[in-house]
Amino acid sequence: MSAAHSNLIERARANGIVGAGGAGFPFYKKLDSKADTVILNAAECEPLLHKDKEILRHDLAGVLRGMRRTMTQVGASRGIVGIKEKYTDLIAQLRVAGAPHSIEVFELGDYYPAGDEFITVFEATGRVIPPGGIPLDVGCLVCNVETVLNLERDVPVTRKFFTIAADVPNPVTVCAPIGAKFGDVLRAVGADPARIGHVLVGGVMMGRSMKSWDEPVTRTTGGLLCFPNEHVLQRKYQTESRARSLIGKSACDQCSFCTEMCPRYLIGHPVEPHMAMRGLGFNMVGESLMLSSQFCCECNLCSLYACPEDLFPKDACADNKVALRRMGLDHPAKGRRDLKAHSMQEYRHVPVASLIKKLGLSSYKNKGPLVEIDWRLDEVRIPLKQHIGSPAACAVKVGQRVRTNDVIGRAPDGLGVPVHASIDGVVAAASGDEVVIRRSE
Repeated sequence: MSAAHSNLIERARANGIVGAGGAGFPFYKKLDSKADTVILNAAECEPLLHKDKEILRHDLAGVLRGMRRTMTQVGASRGIVGIKEKYTDLIAQLRVAGAPHSIEVFELGDYYPAGDEFITVFEATGRVIPPGGIPLDVGCLVCNVETVLNLERDVPVTRKFFTIAADVPNPVTVCAPIGAKFGDVLRAVGADPARIGHVLVGGVMMGRSMKSWDEPVTRTTGGLLCFPNEHVLQRKYQTESRARSLIGKSACDQCSFCTEMCPRYLIGHPVEPHMAMRGLGFNMVGESLMLSSQFCCECNLCSLYACPEDLFPKDACADNKVALRRMGLDHPAKGRRDLKAHSMQEYRHVPVASLIKKLGLSSYKNKGPLVEIDWRLDEVRIPLKQHIGSPAACAVKVGQRVRTNDVIGRAPDGLGVPVHASIDGVVAAASGDEVVIRRSE
């Protein structure tokens, strides 16, 4: 391993760079691999989210430099930017700026979930990632726009881009300090938390309900989508597990629309949500009805779009995945490389416009320009686990003064990254879970 190769991996870990568009997989592990193709996932196919597009408009050159560094690191001769075909202005700029760096553009349709990395890889290269596999299994490395920009900037990750949208006065994209409380963030952009009924953290399809206004921004926060009480999405996300199961047992008529519209099923994976729903009506007489859930990506298209009964097949699959891991069971098709896409795959894409209409989002502005905010936060709450892997180990004590970029959580011995202070201040609380910093004048 060359010194340059090793140094970039070390810098990526030291700076706490994790996947900024998904679960937060530590990026240094991806850099320590080999691939012939690097794909920049700029699809951002969830309705109302705009942060990746806004980053490209704000610092296109920086993103492409970060992508080129990634390509060089993993030995890739080909770079592809996967972006929605509707962004014609960005596509024109990307084609010109990317050509000297062997970076091309692949125009994705405006459908959901074009940004699922399995779908992006299939559309851009024609390769089918094996069930249970990762893009590297077919020679591809997929990374997020913000992730490669963080690599290029080569400083500790203490800020996060995300979109604030839906039932707010002005939808915007911001770059907020990690640890900022959601309530403080909303007030900073002119939204009154007292007038907001329900907040989804992330997107409308794969997000989750906010726990409290004190919940902090993390390295994986992708959006704060605000809705009034009784909106259809509030009901869907706040239905309890037992109720979801009882409703499914009583109402599922096995039409199989959930399976026929499943994006992973359509590229050849043995994912069958309707089998998971059928299993709700049995007292676990066997595992055969559960196994098809193993490769579900939880995109939620089955529950929020395909199901004519408005049921919860995604949740049935997610519950089955937990049970399968507990029992140590694998589907026999895991790792198979001879799978072929369904003959109707390209004709069953779900347009984002249709999704917006179905989910009651048509009245909200579908935009989110990047705005500058003068952040004057009195306090931040910084979790020590914001990524896949082990949490960082607390490295500060109560009363200790810290400055922005100081390490407050050391990287663990195993998979994981350090955590840094996002404001200057004094440590007000420190535990194995989080560090609270209060601003000092």
